[in-house]
Amino acid sequence: MAELSPIRPVGPLVPPSLLGQHQTLDVGIEIQKPDETSLEWLNKQRPASVIYVSFGSMAILSAKATEAIATALKNTNRPFLWVVKRPEVPSADGAGELPQWFEEETKSQGLIVSWSPQTKVLSHPLIACFITHCGWNSVLETLAAGVPVIAFPQIWSDQPTNAKLVVDVFKVGLRIKPGSDGHIRSAEIEECVNQILSGRDFEELKKNAAGLKQAAIEAVVSGGSSDRNIELFVNEIAC
Repeated sequence: MAELSPIRPVGPLVPPSLLGQHQTLDVGIEIQKPDETSLEWLNKQRPASVIYVSFGSMAILSAKATEAIATALKNTNRPFLWVVKRPEVPSADGAGELPQWFEEETKSQGLIVSWSPQTKVLSHPLIACFITHCGWNSVLETLAAGVPVIAFPQIWSDQPTNAKLVVDVFKVGLRIKPGSDGHIRSAEIEECVNQILSGRDFEELKKNAAGLKQAAIEAVVSGGSSDRNIELFVNEIAC
């Protein structure tokens, strides 16, 4: 590619607030009005204790996957914030629906919302890790925020590649591995949570996540690689 045309990487393209920069104008585009109660709830939790769970605005999990995640969250006995996109029309197999017992049995443990201001949540000091589908926007945001990841990519789009990048290349997270039948198990999710929050590689994952956050900040500040590349690009057009 470099032989055909100069490549000028810029970014990460995330809201300035994620990178500790002052933002005088909110230029973000919200698909849906955020539920600010999630931030109010977060403020009442312990530092670096909350498991944040979100699978984007499009994916609807199967009933088995949803129940496995619900069971795992309950069994960890840790506070959680789960963004659940419920289907507009209920399906016969219960896809996207929470188990009937879940909300009642975890009402003092976690919070379930239909939407959250994700960049504000990820940059909140009480977030410990992020269980995500590994969509590219979520990956950029969590890397810029310096939050360790538990990856649960769906089989389509760029998500498996993004998950491999996060887990095997950047080494800031773990991946939930389905069983031989293709379904995930609650025990596997619990193990990932325990490992990422207090396991053998806990310190390394945190260190790597913090390092990428610092690299992101350094890239976008005045004189950083992103700043220089934007200037080069503008100069090339202007000449």
